[in-house]
Amino acid sequence: MIVAHLDLDAFFAAVEELENPGLRTKPLIVGGDPHGRGVVATANYVARTYGIHSAMSCAEALRRCPRAVFVRPRHSTYGEYSRAVWSTVRGVVPTVERTGIDEGYLDVGEVASDFLEARAVAEGVQTAVRAATSLTCSLGVASCKVVAKVASDRRKPAGLTVVPPGAEASFLAPLPVRRLPGVGPKAEERLRRAGIETVGGLAALSDAELRGLLPGAVGTMLRDRARGVDLRELELAVERISISVENTFARDLTDREKLHEELRGMAAEVARRLQASGQTARTVTAKLRYADFSIRSRSTSLSVPIDDGDRIGELACSLLDRGLGDRPGALRLVGVGVSGLAAYQQLPLV
Repeated sequence: MIVAHLDLDAFFAAVEELENPGLRTKPLIVGGDPHGRGVVATANYVARTYGIHSAMSCAEALRRCPRAVFVRPRHSTYGEYSRAVWSTVRGVVPTVERTGIDEGYLDVGEVASDFLEARAVAEGVQTAVRAATSLTCSLGVASCKVVAKVASDRRKPAGLTVVPPGAEASFLAPLPVRRLPGVGPKAEERLRRAGIETVGGLAALSDAELRGLLPGAVGTMLRDRARGVDLRELELAVERISISVENTFARDLTDREKLHEELRGMAAEVARRLQASGQTARTVTAKLRYADFSIRSRSTSLSVPIDDGDRIGELACSLLDRGLGDRPGALRLVGVGVSGLAAYQQLPLV
């Protein structure tokens, strides 16, 4: 198996910087109220130089950096960027297991025959994501999930680490034991009291020593992972939850009539796919990507599901007009999507 773990770099903060470029040089914290009980969701790399990190209290973050800029999370906006990222990733590596809004595993072995090709594929993913969204991501490539995940954190931001087969244990060995996924505070404390502070120390434990420190199946699993052994396959969602079509223009478009024409053509294609799958949809979405790569989407939900291309196109055009009303500007991409899918059911005759 050749698997990659992809992790978007400081994702929430990176999106805020794209939406407001003036924040890029400032210590930026996405989280709650610094004068209350808020918690840091993420911090940009400027803020991290002050020792600020996720899950820290915002009050402590403010104490460490009084000039920090705090913004509240905008999950709908982050979701739009996340969907754009994963749509782009699937254009390079079709089989993906998303484990969060900003991270997941890629079945690189599906498109690469060896680790040399896998490196090129991972570089292609990074390039594609940056071109489509202006976001950066870090990747780790390895023969198993646990090593790939650890490797993706090795050279942030925008890093790439490839661990060739046979080097898994030596790659993990010098790392602090807490860096191993699955080792929490309690396990770390037990191991530390026994003088074990590295992943290699955990890997070297005998069965008897392991039973005394981390008894049961969890201890065996953690020792296996410390040795670079992880037999988990990618967990794939097989249910299709949406259908969408989008197009990037050779030149940015402002002509509303041409934009409507594009959307109607995409709506017809979406409708063909719906009808071919025997499904209908309750929600129609129009996606807008501006010249500066920022993304907006507008959606509407219906009481009665549809599969008609003209109706989907009409709604998509209205949604685009609404989006451009909120933020005018030239568009480099538009898209039409439908969700809330269900099997087509013919109404009974009365």
